[in-house]
Amino acid sequence: MRPRPEPAPFVIGADGWCRQALCEPSPNCDPRPADGPIDLLVIHNISLPPGEFGGPYIADLFGNRLDFDAHPYFDQLRQLRVSAHFLIRRDGTLMQFVSANDRAWHAGLSSFGGRERCNDFSIGIELEGSDFEPFTQLQYTTLAALTQALRARYHLTDVTGHEHIAPGRKTDPGPFFDWRRYRTLVVGATSAVLDRVGLRFPPAADNGQ
Repeated sequence: MRPRPEPAPFVIGADGWCRQALCEPSPNCDPRPADGPIDLLVIHNISLPPGEFGGPYIADLFGNRLDFDAHPYFDQLRQLRVSAHFLIRRDGTLMQFVSANDRAWHAGLSSFGGRERCNDFSIGIELEGSDFEPFTQLQYTTLAALTQALRARYHLTDVTGHEHIAPGRKTDPGPFFDWRRYRTLVVGATSAVLDRVGLRFPPAADNGQ
């Protein structure tokens, strides 16, 4: 039996769109501040309804077409206008909703390194999941490949979680997100490699979480 070929690496074009992603453009975005940096990745989790996976509901929410009568939980989402740049499904499928050149509405009230309004300078990546169960290996593989592709296009310096930029308000990606596993896939396990790449991760990446 022939080994399965490795998937082609992701490529982010000059327009901020990933050539290999399933693209469903969201209206919930706007231009970033002129000449501002794009140097932060923010990792989230999402499931709709909470704890249930699959189905069209996340994409529908980001596209402002969610059927609010489809589930009782959705009633509280009627006023939301949100998006993320990317969503990684449980099977590793990558979806994109907003060009990484533009500002997606994913972080809300937030602060990182003394800077407010993280939407201005960050790229938001949603993982289909919750705070209560592990993410899949396919998701980590896609996330690492996407991170590498984004670093090839943008001068990214930091990766963080939504919980870190909005403490007390947000908890994702949550206790089951394995920061060390993610970091190892992105940059390798040795400190020499980590020193070379210059991408900073939360302390949890050093504590085995």
